[in-house]
Amino acid sequence: MTVDNDSVGFEGSDLTSRLAISESKLLLTLEVLELQKNRNIILESNLTEAIQNLVFQKYEIEKGEIELGIANKELVFQDVEKGKRAAELGIANKELVFQDEEKEKRAAELSIANKELIFQNDEKEKRAAELGIANMELIFQNEEKEKRANELSIANIELAFQNAEKEKRAAELSIANKELIFQNKEKEKRAAELSIANRELIFQNEEKEKRAAELIIANEELAFQNGEKEKRAAELIIANKELAFQNDEKEKRAAELIIANKELLAFTYISSHDLQEPLRKIQTFVTILLENEVDNLSESGKHHFQRMQLAAGRMQQLIDDLLSFSRISTTELQFEKTDLNIIIEEVKNELRDTISEKHAIIETIGMCSAKIIAFQFRQLMYNLISNALKFSNPNVPPYIIIQSRILSGSQCYNIKLSHDKNYCHIMIKDNGIGFEPHFNERIFEVFQKLHGKESYAGTGIGLAIVKKIVENHNGLIMATSELNQGAQFDIFIPND
Repeated sequence: MTVDNDSVGFEGSDLTSRLAISESKLLLTLEVLELQKNRNIILESNLTEAIQNLVFQKYEIEKGEIELGIANKELVFQDVEKGKRAAELGIANKELVFQDEEKEKRAAELSIANKELIFQNDEKEKRAAELGIANMELIFQNEEKEKRANELSIANIELAFQNAEKEKRAAELSIANKELIFQNKEKEKRAAELSIANRELIFQNEEKEKRAAELIIANEELAFQNGEKEKRAAELIIANKELAFQNDEKEKRAAELIIANKELLAFTYISSHDLQEPLRKIQTFVTILLENEVDNLSESGKHHFQRMQLAAGRMQQLIDDLLSFSRISTTELQFEKTDLNIIIEEVKNELRDTISEKHAIIETIGMCSAKIIAFQFRQLMYNLISNALKFSNPNVPPYIIIQSRILSGSQCYNIKLSHDKNYCHIMIKDNGIGFEPHFNERIFEVFQKLHGKESYAGTGIGLAIVKKIVENHNGLIMATSELNQGAQFDIFIPND
């Protein structure tokens, strides 16, 4: 068999080409497979990330559903609370409207009471001013009367002296006249002794002229003194008339003062009897209604009666304090040497329940004896200690220091105290809520309250009574304080 070399060569070349193409395809296929592998890896990574994201989103959705459930529950609770608050607000608004009405009624009543009190204080000040003026006029008139009496006494002494001098001059003139008569007789007898007699006569004439001149001066002086005496007598008559007029005015003022005192006694009687009797009936009937008819009363009715009972109690306290204040001014003053420790122990026993309730500590230092009105001073210490307990800091137990010592007026450094006297200095200091410094003087005024009746009970008369008691002892009281820093009261009582 014959083989064509050209054919064989051609077929070998074609095979090589095919092999080359197959190799290229194989390489391409491998590259494609490699790319597919890489793509699969990327897809697996993206799928894993997508699965993780899907899990996280599912967790977030579940968490959101839980939070939404909690929020829905909270919203339902808030709606319920809102309904409760709306109901409470409705009740509070009704209570506020009622309180405003009660406040307006109390304001109207207080306005009427204040007007009446202002009128009474004005009347009292007028009477006090008139009495002060009458006393000053009487003192002035007595001083003028004493001056006139002294001047009249001096004038009488001068007149007696002048009369005595006049009598002396008259006696001397009588003697001179007798002597002149004798000399004339002697002149006739002693004509021979003319020269000597003339000389003697000249001398005697000169003496006579001197005596006559002295007599003229004495007469002029006597006439002047008589004129002065008449002037003094006229002034004395005028002074007596003026004194009589002043005495009449004094009697009128005394009569007016007696009438004013009778009116004050009548007011005190009305306060202690006529006012308290209907007030006691009001309190009694309110108590009976609250005890026996409580089941027949609405809540509003019970509330009204309770407020009525509180108002009656405050009015009862006010009347009692006013009576205490008036008795301090009219009670007879009896001073006696008293140990202050005894008075303080009596007050502590009286306030024992309040002291125990507030866990209060009362410390006394160096208490001395003083010449005082014992029952008034007991009331003074009661008012100051009870005030310290009342106005204590609710978060701190009250701590009250009471100290006394004897000081001279010069050691007190106060111009209102005499440097020549000794004083019993009593200091009461507490750790309570205090007050602002500009109230240091106002707190002693009647009805002066620094805190509302809702926070602290009282009528505002306690410290006015304290000041009046100190004035009855001819003493001085001062108050010093800072807000929330406690208060201190300093009392100076004469100890001589």
